[in-house]
Amino acid sequence: MNFPSKLIEDAVNEFSKLPGIGKKTALRLVLHLLKQPKERSVQLGEAVMRMRDEIRFCRECHNVSDSDICNICANPRRDRSLICVVESLRDVMAVENTNHFNGVYHVLGGIISPMDGIGPDDLNIESLIARLQKNQVREIVMALSPTMEGDTTIFYLTRKITPLNIRVTAISRGISVGGELEYTDEITLARALVNRIPYESFLVKG
Repeated sequence: MNFPSKLIEDAVNEFSKLPGIGKKTALRLVLHLLKQPKERSVQLGEAVMRMRDEIRFCRECHNVSDSDICNICANPRRDRSLICVVESLRDVMAVENTNHFNGVYHVLGGIISPMDGIGPDDLNIESLIARLQKNQVREIVMALSPTMEGDTTIFYLTRKITPLNIRVTAISRGISVGGELEYTDEITLARALVNRIPYESFLVKG
């Protein structure tokens, strides 16, 4: 791709580093910004810089937040005895969009994947166990993607949680095996939450 300006080329190269953005899409975005008032580009740049400089992670659940405690954990109407374990903040948003969960979350920050060099120590597992030991929790909902790595993570977590005598459930398999939770439609995900089953039954049926 030939560019009439090195500045445009550099901007396109940076945009194209974003997920799902190819060179042609990046060029369209750059040319769009070029047509806008300068203030628009300044606002975009400032928003990105503020996000990188000021974003925090909730000290309770590891979700992204503007303060030390996220809005979900700080909400007194949420059921703190019910914790939904998810892989990433995108999964938090996916579950929240169903409007079928009123508990709180714990973001692992990934899943166990030996092939990718990700082990239990690389995830937010110890902080989860500490939460369970400190708070009165009646149920843990495993809402991880139905992949081999997701199942491995659920199995590992269940072994860690079982001695604490806390009920462990998993979302039902209305979600296709091998699929990603964040790409599941809201109705299917909502049904999987409502119809969650004890993890022991999940092992038998899975």
